[in-house]
Amino acid sequence: TGALAPERIRWITAQASARVERLASESGRNVGANELLLELSNPDLQIQTMQAVQQVRQAQIDLLNLRTTLKGALLSQEGLVANMKTSFISSTQEARAADSLVKMGLVPPFEAANRKATAEEFTTRYRIERDRLALMEQTIDSQISVQTSRIDQLQAIATSQQTRLQSLSVRAPEAGVLQDLTLQLGQWVPEGTALAKVVQPGKLKAVLRIPESQAKDIMLGQRASIDTHNGIIPGRVVRKDPGSTLGNVMIDVALEGPLPAGAVPDLNVEGTIEIERLTNILYTGRPALSAGTGSVTLFKLVDDGDAAIRVPVALGRGSVNTIEILRGLVVGDQIILSDMTPYASVDRVRIK
Repeated sequence: TGALAPERIRWITAQASARVERLASESGRNVGANELLLELSNPDLQIQTMQAVQQVRQAQIDLLNLRTTLKGALLSQEGLVANMKTSFISSTQEARAADSLVKMGLVPPFEAANRKATAEEFTTRYRIERDRLALMEQTIDSQISVQTSRIDQLQAIATSQQTRLQSLSVRAPEAGVLQDLTLQLGQWVPEGTALAKVVQPGKLKAVLRIPESQAKDIMLGQRASIDTHNGIIPGRVVRKDPGSTLGNVMIDVALEGPLPAGAVPDLNVEGTIEIERLTNILYTGRPALSAGTGSVTLFKLVDDGDAAIRVPVALGRGSVNTIEILRGLVVGDQIILSDMTPYASVDRVRIK
């Protein structure tokens, strides 16, 4: 046994906590892609979104100010380097001239020494200011890059907040039939709550519940037939649940034929999966207490059905309701399939 289920289900979940303000659709309706389903509200989210956008704008202003500040500092440093260069050249020339005049006796030695010291000072200051200019040029790009990265991060946060705010107008992600929309006006919906789902009514599969004892024989690709009680549809096994639920394993069967009229999701069906085809064998209905392949004793009718005697029977492969007879019975024998446990101590019973 089982039921029909959509092959494709698109769940719609709340991307933010909010309150239901308006229902624009209802379960069971055909909806188009991007069609409005309901409207939610969250004033706190609106404020958070505005704050996130404002942070992006402020960061952009900070970047502009940073560019202006760094450019001004760079220009000032370039001017200082140019000034130091002039002083360096002038002091160097004066020191050289003083050395020549000392030899001619026109300048005292101490004055020549002072001019030489001044030249060395401006040489050092010129080198320091050039190094400082180079360092500023190297760090400008990194400082701007850090601020740009901060803007990108804030922009991503603002975009996420805007997306969450827009999600308060819940729309159908694709065309299909709307199901499970059970919200009420004024209801508070936590983030992550399933609001509804959209299914494709024309694309159904059968989900069958197979007992654990039978599920071991199920393989992907096996043929199946699904009885909808309004027609039988051929299909194939496409998925086998790796676990068991309440003694059953769920098997998905893809339908390979047209759906009959009235086929809708959750419609109860009965399925038969062909795990193997046996020809020219002796078989009977499956006994109530048979565990499968092996030797058992069954009661066979004798004396024109007035009595039944216990006979050993070797069972072979079986399905849900039939099983192969290897030895112990012949064609035409009648046996009792119901539970005969109360008569386990006798070999013959009378039938009234």
